[in-house]
Amino acid sequence: MTTIDASPATGTAARFPAGFRWGTATAAYQIEGAASLHGRTPSIWDTFSRTPGKVLNGDTGDIAADHYHRMAQDVGLMKRLGVSDYRFSVAWPRVQPTGRGPALQRGLDFYRDLVDRLLEAGIRPVATLYHWDLPQELEDRGGWPLRGTAERFAEYAGHVAGALGDRVADWTTFNEPWCAAFLGYASGVHAPGRTEPAAALRAAHHFNLAHGLGVQALRSVLPRSAEVSLTLNLHAVRALTGSAADLDAARRIDALGNRIFLDPVFHGRLPADLVRDTAEVTDWGFVRDGDLSVAATPVDWLGVNYYSPTLVAAADPGAPAAGGDPSPWPGTEGRVRFVPAPGARTAMDWPVDADGLYELLARLRDELPGVPVLITENGAAYEDYADPEGEVHDPQRIAYLHGHLAAVHRAIADGADVRGYFLWSLLDNFEWAYGYSKRFGIVHVDFATQRRTPKDSAHWYADVIARGGLPG
Repeated sequence: MTTIDASPATGTAARFPAGFRWGTATAAYQIEGAASLHGRTPSIWDTFSRTPGKVLNGDTGDIAADHYHRMAQDVGLMKRLGVSDYRFSVAWPRVQPTGRGPALQRGLDFYRDLVDRLLEAGIRPVATLYHWDLPQELEDRGGWPLRGTAERFAEYAGHVAGALGDRVADWTTFNEPWCAAFLGYASGVHAPGRTEPAAALRAAHHFNLAHGLGVQALRSVLPRSAEVSLTLNLHAVRALTGSAADLDAARRIDALGNRIFLDPVFHGRLPADLVRDTAEVTDWGFVRDGDLSVAATPVDWLGVNYYSPTLVAAADPGAPAAGGDPSPWPGTEGRVRFVPAPGARTAMDWPVDADGLYELLARLRDELPGVPVLITENGAAYEDYADPEGEVHDPQRIAYLHGHLAAVHRAIADGADVRGYFLWSLLDNFEWAYGYSKRFGIVHVDFATQRRTPKDSAHWYADVIARGGLPG
């Protein structure tokens, strides 16, 4: 049996509030495997990953970390870590294969079993309904740029809540709709691989609409005590200089990266500057009367995913028109340039900057008073490997996590209502277009054998949880 040392040493430098939720997180397509088993049909990621040239090394999620068959082992790992919470996602095509009609009981049973095992282990399940695996049949009908997909999502939400609502108290409608809309439909680097800027903006609106419809569907089925949320990958946007042009570039990215979701969901409005900035791309005529009030159906908390900040400047005057890969930022071409941030970087080539997380939490404290926040993803990929003794040493990840948890602690001390932290990720997994080349897990997975080995960071995190704070 894999052991995890959770015995804290003396001295705690930064203690978190009593009841702080210490968790970890995964996503269905990244870990489950069993891609065609027991009635599951293809999702857009199955189709995308099997398309030559779309995913590094031709990797797919067909097997992934084989969590479908190793669920009990993985729950055991979490129990030994001492986590209070586990955030997982439900694979839509596993429980509603065509994206419409009745649910598949065999698929629902898998998640019932998972939840029951979590509860038996004393771990609180947090269910995410959509982490990017749209049934391919719905994409064939038009996907997220089509209004009907939002209506199908609400139906699906009702099915899952009806099956799990007696045992799951925390629900999230969407994970990172920005990525699903703009990487999936504008730049095409994620499934379904379309490069249609106007369609991406339509998709973003329909994610907001689907979120509101989904919240309503959940609340119609769940007990009143259940809590419903949305998870956003908010961008800590910084201007390179204080010049008016650079500040305007940051404003544009903030509108497209943050306020395109925050304003409809929390204020029932579209950002006026976003509509102006993207007028050359779309006239927003797909927004119907009542849509924004539906999007603003109240939630109980906001999930925030953070990895690194975004540094921007105005495009250089007279620079040639951008060529090459399509942009995930409709309407910014020739107006905004992205600047590499200085300092240490992860294996994803993302800058390490915990101050960006603090900045986001302080912003949410000021702009959304009364809305509790959970950090639903935070972590880093590094070049991990098992040494000859079978151990995995990852000091860079430990340093990253320590710095970001310190930023969360500082934000709480400064008045941010942060209720928990979910480390990404429990397991090394299928990292989307990077395939199996990037490792975010605190548990190493040998994908040839599916052997799980807790890394040094797993032992460190277990110690943090046991002591309720950061070591001194």
